[in-house]
Amino acid sequence: MAPLSDKRQALRPKTLQTSRLILSAAFLAAGVLHLAVPAPFLSITPGWVPWPQAVVAATGVAEIAGAGALVAVPRLRRTAAVGLALYAACVYPANIQHALDAVAAGGAGAWWPYHGPRLAFQPVIVWWALFAGRVTDWPFGRRVRRG
Repeated sequence: MAPLSDKRQALRPKTLQTSRLILSAAFLAAGVLHLAVPAPFLSITPGWVPWPQAVVAATGVAEIAGAGALVAVPRLRRTAAVGLALYAACVYPANIQHALDAVAAGGAGAWWPYHGPRLAFQPVIVWWALFAGRVTDWPFGRRVRRG
């Protein structure tokens, strides 16, 4: 693949930094909410999850740690990105449960304008974490190699 143009090369660090900051702010906010106000998260935790209070607290800590490492600890950035991507994939069942519960309580149209985009956006969050951590450069270029 041909190298990126000079203009694109110059924009990439700003794009990556902005991407990291926005994503980290979202994960930081979610992490703080998991710890400060766990009730909404407990209500959407599937019944098969053991020790739901501890899991919600641990996920809050993980979100905060991942957000911090993604922007402030370059040596851990890739690890944080993979961890946040895995986290986003692992909480998908809770998001599905939340959508199913809303549909059961209020009918198919009751919460679909909220849950439909939320469920569709979850894979984007997984990609975004990997992109922000330079684990992938897709679709903007080839895979970024460590080095």
